[in-house]
Amino acid sequence: MSVSLSKGGRVSLSKEAPGLKNIKVGLGWDTNATDTGTDFDLDASIFMLDASNKATADSDFIFFNNLKSTDGSVVHQGDNLTGDGDGDDEVIDIDLSKVDEKYQSIAIAVTIHEATVRKQNFGQVSNAFVRIVNDADGKELAKYELDEDYSSETAILFGSLYRKDGEWRFKAEGTGFNSGLKGFCDTYGVKA
Repeated sequence: MSVSLSKGGRVSLSKEAPGLKNIKVGLGWDTNATDTGTDFDLDASIFMLDASNKATADSDFIFFNNLKSTDGSVVHQGDNLTGDGDGDDEVIDIDLSKVDEKYQSIAIAVTIHEATVRKQNFGQVSNAFVRIVNDADGKELAKYELDEDYSSETAILFGSLYRKDGEWRFKAEGTGFNSGLKGFCDTYGVKA
């Protein structure tokens, strides 16, 4: 049974699914009926981080222009330009057993492409969520639905996977920023 998390909530994925190896990170959203003149294009990104919460190289940033991590543990399934339809809008596959030991956490972020130019923000987005699915049996292990009004934010840290006591855990973050993708890149030390 899936664990429904609220902001700041944590769950041990290893306890939810002993022997867990491969997961799917599913991200979904809908856009509200607003007239900004252009369509919304939300983008999921992954930042593989060391113990100091920094990327070790630009290649630790997995997104629509870099779909696979150097070690092959993270594979982004591609950019959904509209978010139309039900279910996951973007999916990222992670083989936890292949994640290099130097990475202590994996940040899961979503940004709005060209948000400033398009005059768009997450206050115009609804039903946003991140979920962790066991790839072996398709069972949802954890889900976090964003329920705050992010009316000035153009980027959100949805959640983080992290190592603790030999286990992989997930934390629902829900932290919003108004600096877009560049803000994440600056924070984690990679080039945008």
